[in-house]
Amino acid sequence: MGWLQNIISRYDTTIWIRVIGTILTTFAGFMLRPFLAFYLYDKMDGNLLVAAMVTSLQPLTSIVSGYFAGSLSDRYGRKPLMVAALLIEAISMAGYIWAESLFTFAALTVLNGIGASLFWPAASAQVTDVVPEEKRSEVFALLHTALNLGAAAGPLIGVTLYKINPAIAFGICSFMLFIYCLLILWKVPETLPVEMRERAKQSTDTRTVNRMKLTEHTTLLWITLAAIPVSLLYSQVEIILPQHLRTKYDDFLTVFATLLTINGILVVCCQIAIAKFAERFAPHRVILFAYLFLACVGFGYGWAPGFLVLILAEVLFTIGEMLYGPQIQKAISVLAPEEYRGRYFAIFGANWGITGTIGPSVGAVAFRGIGGAFWFSILSLLLCVGGLLQTQLVKRAMQQAESFSQKQAHAVQS
Repeated sequence: MGWLQNIISRYDTTIWIRVIGTILTTFAGFMLRPFLAFYLYDKMDGNLLVAAMVTSLQPLTSIVSGYFAGSLSDRYGRKPLMVAALLIEAISMAGYIWAESLFTFAALTVLNGIGASLFWPAASAQVTDVVPEEKRSEVFALLHTALNLGAAAGPLIGVTLYKINPAIAFGICSFMLFIYCLLILWKVPETLPVEMRERAKQSTDTRTVNRMKLTEHTTLLWITLAAIPVSLLYSQVEIILPQHLRTKYDDFLTVFATLLTINGILVVCCQIAIAKFAERFAPHRVILFAYLFLACVGFGYGWAPGFLVLILAEVLFTIGEMLYGPQIQKAISVLAPEEYRGRYFAIFGANWGITGTIGPSVGAVAFRGIGGAFWFSILSLLLCVGGLLQTQLVKRAMQQAESFSQKQAHAVQS
């Protein structure tokens, strides 16, 4: 049992609560998430564009509220924001059980977007608060593994529940979010640095506290822009890929769920090992290879002549995301000044909100106009361009961070 104690003691209790909560909520979420678009599609009488527009409301809300969420977490703490977020998401998921009208679906989707935007900037900043720089990519990889533990089993179970009664999946998802909320209340301390909390308490004008001028953080903005092709591919996998598979396979739901399950199992088995292996190389090189893998995926999804090629594309997708996620989050954590951690993760997270907002509608129009194969090929080309840009940006960001650390160390020695 010594090895188990070594693993447990390697990370802060806060990280292990995050791991447990992530497993619980993603298991429930992935029972539902792949099929939410189909659920809305059925409720909207088979109108793909309307279903895509309703789905887009969640990330659109996240864009609007995300920056304020990051600012609030930098001012009032990570824990209150995370607790409020999980409660809001639990309520919105429960509401889907009884929703029937377009307005109700739209309102619940907006509510869910507010919850998501409150949670992730605070949660990512929390990791940066408690984990030393040399372990951050490893911890982000651990959390990604936890996410995929749920994702591995969720989709195939979700297919069964979806066919029986979608309300069951909504109820389980809401319950798991509530349990995660209780775990954070019970076991997770506030991690916002004490000096930042004291500074916030002493201020009487919130508009002047640690005010962040975006013009002074252009590297972050460009990194966020260069990340858009990746998040755009993800948005199409959730919304358009199932419709593309529908044109090729009779039991397309099972095919789609199988691909998601393969992705989840591979991440669970390989993410930590790949993250440790990737640490041997410069982050910008790892990120370049990640973009190239994901570019191959677009062509694979679009032109796969059979199920085996689809599986190969999914394996490449999995390798790409395992390389990309921990390294890009580490780059943001290193680049972020201490007083802006929540806002940095919120601004970077806007790339998911942007593509989640426009992606479903753009994908629906493109799918109708040029077909899935050509649309996924265009995404592959965007990934190639984005990968070249992101490589240079991350390289520069890491060099700037290293230079700043060396100057600080020299000042302390002097």
